Amino acid sequence: MSSVAFQNKDQNGRHENVTFLDNKRKKPSHTKKRLVIGLIVMLAFLAAAGVLVWFFTIKPYTSGTLLERKKGPGTRVFTGHLRLANVNYSEQLEDPNSQQFADLADNLQEVLHNTFENDVFLSKYYNQSVVSGFSEGVLVYYWSRFDIPVTELEIISQFTDERIISVLRGSIRAEGNQRTRELFITDITALRADPRLVINPRTEDCFSHLEAVSTPQTFTSPGFPKKYPAHARCQWQIRAPKRATILVKFLVFNVLDDCSNDFVSFYDSLSPEESKAITEKCGQRPPSNPLEVVSSSNLMSINLVSDSGREKPGFSAMYMFVPLITANQCGGRLTNKSGSFHSPHYPSFYPNSVDCKWTIEVPANMKIQLRFTMFRMKEPKVDVKVCHKDYVEVLGTKYCGEKSLLALSSQNNTLEVTFHSDESYTDKGFRATYVAYDPVNPCPNQFACASGFCIAKQLHCDGWNDCGDRSDEEQCKCDHEQFSCANGRCKPLYWVCDSVNDCGDGSDEKDCGCEESEWRCSDGMCILKTLMCDGKKDCLDGSDESNCITESSRRINVCTDYTFKCKSGECVHKINAECDLTNDCSDGSDEEGCMCGTRPYKHNRIVGGQNADIGEWPWQVSLHFMTNGHVCGASILSKTWLLSAAHCFQTTSPENLIPDNWRAYSGLRTQYSEENVQMRNIKRIITHPEYNDMTNDYDIALLELNEPLLFTNTIYPICLPDSTHVFPAGLSCWVTGWGMLREGGNTAPILQKAEVKVINDTICDTVTEGQVTSRMLCSGFLAGGVDACQGDSGGPLVCREESGKWFQAGIVSWGEGCARRNKPGVYTRVTKLRDWIREESGV
Repeated sequence: MSSVAFQNKDQNGRHENVTFLDNKRKKPSHTKKRLVIGLIVMLAFLAAAGVLVWFFTIKPYTSGTLLERKKGPGTRVFTGHLRLANVNYSEQLEDPNSQQFADLADNLQEVLHNTFENDVFLSKYYNQSVVSGFSEGVLVYYWSRFDIPVTELEIISQFTDERIISVLRGSIRAEGNQRTRELFITDITALRADPRLVINPRTEDCFSHLEAVSTPQTFTSPGFPKKYPAHARCQWQIRAPKRATILVKFLVFNVLDDCSNDFVSFYDSLSPEESKAITEKCGQRPPSNPLEVVSSSNLMSINLVSDSGREKPGFSAMYMFVPLITANQCGGRLTNKSGSFHSPHYPSFYPNSVDCKWTIEVPANMKIQLRFTMFRMKEPKVDVKVCHKDYVEVLGTKYCGEKSLLALSSQNNTLEVTFHSDESYTDKGFRATYVAYDPVNPCPNQFACASGFCIAKQLHCDGWNDCGDRSDEEQCKCDHEQFSCANGRCKPLYWVCDSVNDCGDGSDEKDCGCEESEWRCSDGMCILKTLMCDGKKDCLDGSDESNCITESSRRINVCTDYTFKCKSGECVHKINAECDLTNDCSDGSDEEGCMCGTRPYKHNRIVGGQNADIGEWPWQVSLHFMTNGHVCGASILSKTWLLSAAHCFQTTSPENLIPDNWRAYSGLRTQYSEENVQMRNIKRIITHPEYNDMTNDYDIALLELNEPLLFTNTIYPICLPDSTHVFPAGLSCWVTGWGMLREGGNTAPILQKAEVKVINDTICDTVTEGQVTSRMLCSGFLAGGVDACQGDSGGPLVCREESGKWFQAGIVSWGEGCARRNKPGVYTRVTKLRDWIREESGV
């Protein structure tokens, strides 16, 4: 190769000689070669070291949108606001793309930068400060970030709100006075914030500033209606005129039900200040229960964070401004004999910083019964026994949290109800009704609870806490069928010595034949307490090894009727180990096939409501026979299999066993035409070969669909329990169906739900006069009043576990009449027939 040379000018205009050498001229001596190699190695080492230094020290302190996403365990972000007392407000400051915004924001960011850089301690960890918005006043919303290296995390506790505020108050005013344009800064706040919630509006693509008007406008999450992006950091800043607030109603809200990773948060501020938080939500809302949030001022910021990697469609929202509600605009005097009232903006979220008082006054010879039909004031880190933040106060007692039963009575003909919301976090609030009553006869033909709540007379002294305050079970005169507890309560005689403390004081379990040092097995046998969880089956039924939670006991592979058996053959000594969100089996088989038993929609607890909400029971199926309409219920097990009762098909009419005569409707709420309902023909009906139409034993049937279901928000399978699953006596469960509303009545057009309780097997056998088998269980109330009825047959009895999963405990089978006293509903016990279901359907 011949030599080529050319000249290049350096930055000072001088020529640089660059020469490509031929092979002869390129060949160095060995000494020079070694020197060159050494030099190259040294330079490579220095370059690598430089890259590392840059990566770990310099890079984290550069700015940019990408940087803001890279936050580690040592990242601390503080957000707040400060006031500029000598700056005139301009609407141009509302637009992050305007020159006015840029000029003032850059000036303030430099002030914040210099303030922290001048602090001996904070300057070592300071990263950047960003102005995120301006509002009237002039209020400046900002955030500042600090990065503590992993090697120095022990000092992280020194990064407190108080320290940041102290530094800002001590130096930021002086720094502001040194500007070309003097900035007089007051009202400085700082609070630690989730780093995922702060963005730079000038560099973030997913940022919008919106102006609310009196008519609805809309906005959506990015990617809607398909999917929002992974690792999204989005913010919408909404403004309204003075003396107005902002209403945001979500037409569609579908965010992954995991609020730690994916969520939408709302603030009464243009920055995510905890003290200005309205609420934080995830999950999916049905159209019957939309999410509606109202601000407390003319500002609101909404943030979307997605970190799960499992994106959902997101949301579509409507926003507009509404008049500001103050203490003078809520509450009032109520003088009718009956009426209702609710928290401000109900059913939307109530606003922050509002106090309301209602004074109810009825005729002088009467008292007032107050009942809350909806009560929800849940707030993070609030003790519901203290209620120091948002609450309703009645008769000197504060109430907060979520109440399934709240009924109160006045002491005279007047009653005051006050409502208070503090400056952060809100909720759906409450709706209440009141009625005047004669104190001589407060509950005509019913029992009057101490709270003023009225219940059926049959529920008085039946052993159940039906009033909610136990007043129906106090000072009872026990009959011959009941046990008299030491505390004066009455419990069914058959609950004595069943290893359950039903009385509450343990008196029903005393003198039961076991010594103090002994433990009673589920079958009544007594063993030494030291033999429990020792890896050996000392009780004949194995109940002494049923719930052993120590690691040492789990390693001993003893299988009983109460232990879950893994695919590997290992046995788990833990009650109801399957689908509890914890891997108990080493092979993970206890958590397999657990895409079931969840309700896609979020539902509010409506006190006393019996009509089912849309999507509340997504596994419920309506079976129609020929042209007769609804005949039986069923539950969804998979896309192609339903579970029902054999007696719906094994009848005197052979037509009931012909699959073509049946239609299955899933996603149905009313028995009228409805959207999103899936109709399927039946391909095959399999009834249990041992079904006995005289005793109703083995009353179970499987239905195979001719076409798979498409799972949606209103169509989803129920979880089947393992054969070892325990549904203890007293457990509250739910039965659903379109059956008759009362014995001899008409079927319900709207899906009904009823809360019932699992009844002790001994009692069940006694009240049914020995007609139950081990394939049956009783559920309901011995006093009557609540039960399944004709038309509910084949429908599910479902119970919720602590994991949030719903499991099917029973199938509506038979009973004497509907809701009669001492005649509870009898259900097919699913656990006893679990293996048959698996063999026939593969589910």
